[in-house]
This record gives sequence, structure tokens and C-alpha cells, in this order.
Amino acid sequence: MKICAIGLRGIPDVMGGIESHCQQLYPRMVEKGDSIVVIARSPYVSRKKYTYKGVEVVSVWTLKHKFLETFMHTFFAILYARIFVHPDVVHLHAIGPALFTPLARLLGMKVVVTHHGADYDRQKWNRLAKFILRSGEKMGVLFSNRMFVVGKTLTNKLKNEFPNQSGKIYYVPNGMLPSFAGEISASALPEELGLSSNSYVLTVGRLVPEKGFHDLVAAYKKSNISFKLVIVGQADHQDEYACRLVEQASDNIIFAGRRSGDELKALYKHARVFVLPSYHEGLPIVALEAISAGTPVILSDILPNKDIEAPLDSYFEVGNISDLAEKISHVDSLDLALDQEKFLYNFNWDRIAEKSSTLVKDIAEKGSSL
Repeated sequence: MKICAIGLRGIPDVMGGIESHCQQLYPRMVEKGDSIVVIARSPYVSRKKYTYKGVEVVSVWTLKHKFLETFMHTFFAILYARIFVHPDVVHLHAIGPALFTPLARLLGMKVVVTHHGADYDRQKWNRLAKFILRSGEKMGVLFSNRMFVVGKTLTNKLKNEFPNQSGKIYYVPNGMLPSFAGEISASALPEELGLSSNSYVLTVGRLVPEKGFHDLVAAYKKSNISFKLVIVGQADHQDEYACRLVEQASDNIIFAGRRSGDELKALYKHARVFVLPSYHEGLPIVALEAISAGTPVILSDILPNKDIEAPLDSYFEVGNISDLAEKISHVDSLDLALDQEKFLYNFNWDRIAEKSSTLVKDIAEKGSSL
């Protein structure tokens, strides 16, 4: 079975939740016998064609633009898939690309859409953009052969909103990596950051408003803690928000840039607490990675974060800086204990890949519209 994936920036090691999702999912599907072609966006990958763990990656040109690149690239990528790839199934990621589901179907291709979250809730979008994204969600539900949704609450919401399509909507979560669960010495922490074990608060993600890092910085300044704040990640586009955020760097507020491999594993493992103050998520992979590493988490109380089912003490009111400051000031007195084995089972990438492969193969073979 040949699957053509569209909607992500690229793999491997391209910043973003969808990209992390695909980087873990597709090599596992290849191991199960599937053929995968990822159509990447040219600004984010350095080569025209290459292979990553059995996944073929092809770069197709698009303009690097905050608002236009997703739609421009998806249109070109669907045409490229039809003319050159000839897949059994096109796998569209996110509701922006899902706007083009009818086009892919008109061109004779079967389509699976993975809904990674209610993007229309993101702060960066104006009213027109929100309308377009809601339309993409609707097009994905109505015209796809099957829809996967990474959040349990969002899955149920869509089934209720589209009862006639509920039979083709499936909860298929993001996963977390057992590799983060192993031991790693504090000596693997990036030396230039000057960190020691259990001496810092950690967050990981892109420097964009919906991640809420501005709230975390404000809460950190308001708290009485003596340990450092480490923010791992970078901006997609060097806009005013990212610049203002990074300007607040100090000896105790550290912007560590993008990290991966043992450095990232060590940063998770040796953090005093991991904080995710997001206003918008699908199902946050970085929170799952922190839990996998055995690090306690504090999360905003948005529904996708609540889908993780962390202890009650782990949650604070989204946007409430005082509430967050109180949490991180008294982190040692909170009940943040998690059943790590249960999480590793529920969010296991091998099980998720098996389920994805089975569901995609079903429509490839039967041509079912459900």
C-alpha cells in the first residue's frame, strides 16, 4: 500500500507537533510493509529527494509565508501526488490542508485526514482565517474517506457535530517515546546552559503566541523560585512576538534554541518540572515526552491537555498568570504523581502505527466512504 503524506513541513527534526507525529508514525508504518512518500515544504528541507528510515521524502516548492504557505503547498502537493506518486491513499495532516480534500477526491484519490487540533482557536488568526480553517475541518469530515483525530474530547465533539459522518471518525492519539524513559546522566545537559539536575523549570515548543510562553515568563518573574527557566524551541518566522519574547532572556531565563537527541532527553529528565501553558494544542507531544521521561508536568486547563488525564494539581487556568506562578512556586507540595506505565501503554507509537495502518489499508482495499 502506498501512502502519500501532505500537510507537514518535513521530516526529520523539523520543529512542530505534526512533524514530530509523522517522524514517529511513518517509519513504523514502513516496518509494517507500507510504502510512504512525504511531500515536504521546500523552505524546511535542504534536499530535493531523500529517504529517512524507509520513508521517501520529496520537496515541493512553496513560498515561506505565515499565512499562505500551507494552502499553496497543499495545492501543489496534491497535484504532484496525482501526477507523479499515484498513491493508494493521500494522508492530509491538519484542517488547513483538509480544505483541499474535495480536490484530491475529484482527482480520483482516496483521502485520510488527521485532525491535529482546532487550529481556528489559535490567537494568530483573524476572522477570515478562522472561517477558512473551520471550512477545512468541515471539508475534511464530509469528503475524506476516513478522519483520524488526535484528541479524545475533539473526537467526541466532531462525532456529535457530524452524526452522519461519525462512523468514519476515529480517535488516533499522538504517542510518546519509551526512549525518553531511560536513565541519562546530567552530564548530557548542554554545557553552555550551565544547568544542573533538578535546578530548572522546562518548557518546549515553537515561539508562537498560542504556546503561552509569555505567560510562563511573567509567572516565573512573579514567583519566588530560585531555579532557572529554560525555554527550548525556536520561531517559525522571526516576527514581533518571538523577538519580544527572546528580549526577556537573562541569566535565569534561558532560551536554549532547538535541541534534540540526548540533549533533549537530558533536559526533560533532569527538569524540576515541565510546564506547558498553551492556549491551543492537538494532543501535546512535548507533554507526553516529559511524562515519558518521568518528569512532573504542569499544564494549562485547555481540553486537549485535559485529555492527558494528569492529576488535578497538574492543571492551572489558562492565561491566569497568578495561578501559574502559585503552581511553580509550590511545585514540591503539589500532587503531580503519574502512572508512567499506563501512559506508556496508552500512548505507545507502535500500537498507534498498527491502528493507523489497519484503518488506512481498509479504505485502500475496500474503497469505503466510511
